[in-house]
Amino acid sequence: MLFLLDKPEIEKEFQQLLRQITMHKNGDVAASMKRQGITYRKNWGVSIVELRNLSRISNKSHLLALKLWNKQWRESMILATMLDNPEEVTEEQMDFWTKSFECHEIAEQASANLWVYTKYAFIKALEWCRGKKHLVRFTGIHLLGRLAIIQKDALDEMFEPFFEELAILGRDSRLNSVIYRTVIALGTRSPMLKDLSVELAKLYMTEFQHNTVKLGESIMRELTDEYL
Repeated sequence: MLFLLDKPEIEKEFQQLLRQITMHKNGDVAASMKRQGITYRKNWGVSIVELRNLSRISNKSHLLALKLWNKQWRESMILATMLDNPEEVTEEQMDFWTKSFECHEIAEQASANLWVYTKYAFIKALEWCRGKKHLVRFTGIHLLGRLAIIQKDALDEMFEPFFEELAILGRDSRLNSVIYRTVIALGTRSPMLKDLSVELAKLYMTEFQHNTVKLGESIMRELTDEYL
């Protein structure tokens, strides 16, 4: 990853954001998240809505995002995904951040706020679907779903290679929820991807694992509903 020289104005904005975060802290929310297994090195319990409001009154900056990420607070890392410039994001940065994720929340925020807008999004989504760590695979699947929703001009053929990976990943019960959301996003994108999604659901329904069969049934029900 490239090292960038610090700038006084960026450091000033960085310190202001840290103060704003602590001003919006909510101990009850932080404690509740911890009980749910959502853990960070430091969590002030600031809501996503409040963080998004802070991002709207701040300038996008790659350097600022790196400084926020390195602070390793829940809120500073989420703000980093909101304030980074996708055009300046590198593959090395994407791998470094993603491999350090410790919970689903930060994986979802990075995927939805930043990764989906980078030029490496499709490459990394496929690569991460083949990853070894659970949260890396989770991020790859979630990013795929975001690409299906956000990247309106992408060719359907760009999504085809993912179905082979999803066929295997569906056996992991920990990924069933994110796979369901992603396959529905793919299946409602175009007739071609709907056909592939229905075939994937049928494949899931032939598996021995109960969770995979239930996943296939849920996808099939949704994609064959009359409203679609």
